[in-house]
Amino acid sequence: MEKFIKQNLIKAPSFHPYYEKAINEMLLAGGKRFRPKLLLAVVKAYEPLLIENAKYAAYAIELIHTYSLIHDDLPSMDDATLRRGHPTLHVTYDVVTALLAGDALNTYAFEVLSKAPFSSDVKVELIKTLSENAGANGMVLGQAIDCYFENKKLDLEELKFLHLNKTAKLIAASLKMGAIIVNLDINLQEKLYNFGLDLGLLFQVQDDILDVTLSSEEAGKTTGVDENKNTFVTLLGLEGAMQKADNLAENLKNELNGFDENLKNELSPLLEKYFYRHKNEH
Repeated sequence: MEKFIKQNLIKAPSFHPYYEKAINEMLLAGGKRFRPKLLLAVVKAYEPLLIENAKYAAYAIELIHTYSLIHDDLPSMDDATLRRGHPTLHVTYDVVTALLAGDALNTYAFEVLSKAPFSSDVKVELIKTLSENAGANGMVLGQAIDCYFENKKLDLEELKFLHLNKTAKLIAASLKMGAIIVNLDINLQEKLYNFGLDLGLLFQVQDDILDVTLSSEEAGKTTGVDENKNTFVTLLGLEGAMQKADNLAENLKNELNGFDENLKNELSPLLEKYFYRHKNEH
């Protein structure tokens, strides 16, 4: 996947001194690539010969995720100074550059998908799934709620709604897009999508825990920025959030064991190290 990303960076030569470099900087900084790996694991379970084709869709998801991180770190949102072990773009350059880099990655995701070697019908379904989950009724909605209700307390159901949109839907979309590529039946697509929603919630609870238990250097991103935000730690306390993460992890492990052998064998190695990262990393 790393080789594919490097081969397909945005090329925008001009007389701007650093525009192209800034756009690609956070992609080259690395990251877990968790969402692309989920998509590729589903494809590998059923149609391993489609892996190279599927990398277009996996890359599109990583582009969307990276754009969201760049915007999330802006002074008007989390005002973070470190991401993926590197200074954030608005620190290295300026706020305008960071905004435009995020915009470029967002739109480039759909350019990449449009060039994917799939039938038009499959590409339309992939674009539909990614845009629905990343856009106005998905990740952006979650971010809007997160920012608006800073310093205003939400209840547990409202917090869950926030993070189902802000974090979980893009993870769920990754699994569903893999299922679309290999033409799984609708019921299994939805089962994978719902599994992804629960997985995304676990990820968010874990991130909230790690925000208060890791230093910025350990996390590779600015921590301690959620003090005035609605998080599972501020609502449930650290021990309550740990218990919530444990319960989600156990339920996900049980769900994973209910998948067919091919799918379970591909997802298990990827997921096992993440189920209890709230315990392993702090």
